[in-house]
Amino acid sequence: MGKVYVFDHPLIQHKLTYIRDKNTGTKEFRELVDEVASLMAFEITRDLPLDEVDVETPVTTAKSKVLSGKKLGIIPILRAGLGMVDGILKLIPAAKVGHVGLYRDPETLQPVEYYVKLPSDIAERELIVVDPMLATGGSAVEAIDSLKKRGGKNIKFMCLIAAPEGVEVVKEAHPDVDIYIAALDEKLNDHGYIVPGLGDAGDRLFGTK
Repeated sequence: MGKVYVFDHPLIQHKLTYIRDKNTGTKEFRELVDEVASLMAFEITRDLPLDEVDVETPVTTAKSKVLSGKKLGIIPILRAGLGMVDGILKLIPAAKVGHVGLYRDPETLQPVEYYVKLPSDIAERELIVVDPMLATGGSAVEAIDSLKKRGGKNIKFMCLIAAPEGVEVVKEAHPDVDIYIAALDEKLNDHGYIVPGLGDAGDRLFGTK
């Protein structure tokens, strides 16, 4: 069964306060999301396997550790997920990046896939799906479906803020996927927005309304 991890690191919580603040402008919002994504990446990669190698220090030869070459893939859900990619790549520059584009059908309100471009070897990669918000869970479930249909097996989901309703939807649809959250909020409102939330992450990242 997939686990849910809520990060309580003081730096993440501090920066999240300014991300939530409606008076935080686009430039600062973008920088803060980038920074929190880096801090979350530090935690999400905690269990990456290591190999032992010999290294020549200026003094002697030492046994030391390197990543064992496990392949990683970062998959932002367009468009807001793009705001988290660079922060993760700062720590894991060799990761490949794929993209999943979804829009909400105005009549059924269900997410519809319109664009998918993924690394060719996703079956061999540990995939991290990223989106700042996990609200109803519809987009996250659809994005993970898209990866599984194309051979993805080892998948994690990472977001800044989640509603309990969305977490339950993802857990039910994809019980094998671990969920990583910076803050678990109170609820969804009648319009499907997270309360207290941070508004529309895409609009705030890209300065659109």
